[in-house]
Amino acid sequence: MLLIACGALAREILEAKRLNDWRALDVQCLPAELHNRPERIPGLVERRIRENAGRYRRILIGYADCGTGGELDRLVEKYGVARIPGAHCYEFFAGRDAFAGLAEREPGTFYLTDYLARNFDRLIVEGMGIEKHPELKAMLFGNYKKVVYLAQSRDAALEDAARRAARFLELEYERADTGLEPFRAALDSMLS
Repeated sequence: MLLIACGALAREILEAKRLNDWRALDVQCLPAELHNRPERIPGLVERRIRENAGRYRRILIGYADCGTGGELDRLVEKYGVARIPGAHCYEFFAGRDAFAGLAEREPGTFYLTDYLARNFDRLIVEGMGIEKHPELKAMLFGNYKKVVYLAQSRDAALEDAARRAARFLELEYERADTGLEPFRAALDSMLS
């Protein structure tokens, strides 16, 4: 079985694979930077599906919709593959109901995962051009009220990085300990 996944999920996928002893699962990750260009995700996922067709009994997609406007679901239907349910990784890291509660409590929330906390400067500050054009910060994040760090691990360095990101964005900070269980459950339901 093959899981074609977002590189931002690689650590968590490999940890879930280890914890669940999914020996028959191979993982191929695409670059996490695609989240800054979600229109490119479906084409690259489709290329991987085609490259691996016939080599695996089942192919799974380790992406939520991720801003593709339903294009990943089109691939799911076209190729008879499955994908992790949800609009984005925040939903499957927190769990659908918990995420809905967070979003309802404050719609103006910017979410961080372990990966995004670890790579905030590279993906957000540099990747979105804020480093070169500081005025973009207000344009991109001016309507947000807070940052919620959906912590998959208990890593003090990541906690510090998430707090720095909130300070950089000049937003209120909140930590929500999600662990890996909602994510493992989402993967497990897709694998069974």
